[in-house]
Amino acid sequence: MTALGFLYPGHSADDDYPRIEQLLGSDIRVDLVHIDLGGDTHRVDAPAAGDAAGRLAAGVQELRHAGADAVVWASTSGSFVQGRDGAQDQVRTLAQAAGMPASSTSFGFVHAVRELGLRRVAVGAAYPQDVAQLFARFLRADGVDVVSVHSSGTASAAEVVGWGKGELLALARDSDHPEAQALLLPGTDLHTAAHIPALEKEIGKPVLTANQVTVWEALRLADRRVNAPELGALFTREPLVQA
Repeated sequence: MTALGFLYPGHSADDDYPRIEQLLGSDIRVDLVHIDLGGDTHRVDAPAAGDAAGRLAAGVQELRHAGADAVVWASTSGSFVQGRDGAQDQVRTLAQAAGMPASSTSFGFVHAVRELGLRRVAVGAAYPQDVAQLFARFLRADGVDVVSVHSSGTASAAEVVGWGKGELLALARDSDHPEAQALLLPGTDLHTAAHIPALEKEIGKPVLTANQVTVWEALRLADRRVNAPELGALFTREPLVQA
């Protein structure tokens, strides 16, 4: 049994994780611990993001007791708003507190882009424009060529909690760029787990979403590879029959 641990802010789209667990196989367990950051990280000046490391260290003890093999901070904006160095410090603190491999959704996006052998991406963010640009800067700091950034203009996570397939497809269409090899949809508050194949079909290229790459990143840390086509191109890199 491989146990994957996640620290998730609030409850916006946490139901994506049991859905993903069902698609991964019976020998993979997904454990979620909810973190209250006391604010909305969809802001450049979000005070909660700066204090995240301490809150995450406190929350990780539950995952240790559950026997997690790896832990990921399941927030994109909560990990990139202070830049790459800040995100790296955050992950380092988390790994020390957890005593296990650790990462965050933001680094999951970078590693997933590399896994697919891509360089040029478009970003479609359900963030204000200034926060969306910070995500693009984070990606560029790791050598990812961001050819376009589209912001939906939503001001808070609460505004996108009720988004379904229609809104996600519209975001994908509005955000795609002809030069992009993939589309990235950050924001773990988006319910995307049930719609990734439809999103990829809509724009004809890989789509990487926050909860998808968060789980993939935990699998990478735990040295597990899984074929799960219903989770998109990122999960089709391995043979269909698993050992």
